[in-house]
Amino acid sequence: MARIPERPRKNARLPGYDYSLPGPYFVTIVSKDRELIFDDLRLKAAVEDAWQWLGQTFRYAELDAFVVMPNHVHGVLLITDPQEGRWQAAPTGPAAAKPLGRLVGAFKTNATRRVNETRGTPGLPVWQRNYYERVVRSESELNRIRDYIRNNPLTWKDDPENPGTGPVAR
Repeated sequence: MARIPERPRKNARLPGYDYSLPGPYFVTIVSKDRELIFDDLRLKAAVEDAWQWLGQTFRYAELDAFVVMPNHVHGVLLITDPQEGRWQAAPTGPAAAKPLGRLVGAFKTNATRRVNETRGTPGLPVWQRNYYERVVRSESELNRIRDYIRNNPLTWKDDPENPGTGPVAR
């Protein structure tokens, strides 16, 4: 299969914004080379399990809408007060709260391990570098994003991440 070059990325992060602040965040994470690996229902389930793991491991990370598409995932992650939660994996006491990027990194690492165990490909990359995110600024925006996530499988044929739709303009 021919390697699809990654598009140049511009930094979409809000300058000076603290991504560990409580609030909802909309994230999109794309598979390496936009490969359609999550068409395999076993691999899709592995990614869904990793998303659940994230919410179980980090109490201050509440899971909201989530969907696994053939080559990417969309999810809403709500960071609650980090002082209220703690990192479950550290039995010696509370750990410092991870900002959004570290939470996404933990998810990607866990999902990669699960996917590679399922398909018997240890060490193979699963995700593109980085991810797309948006700080959700209102309840109405959050509801629109939830609708988008819920309806995304119905619009796959027109999805910009679908390699069958042609070049992606971003």
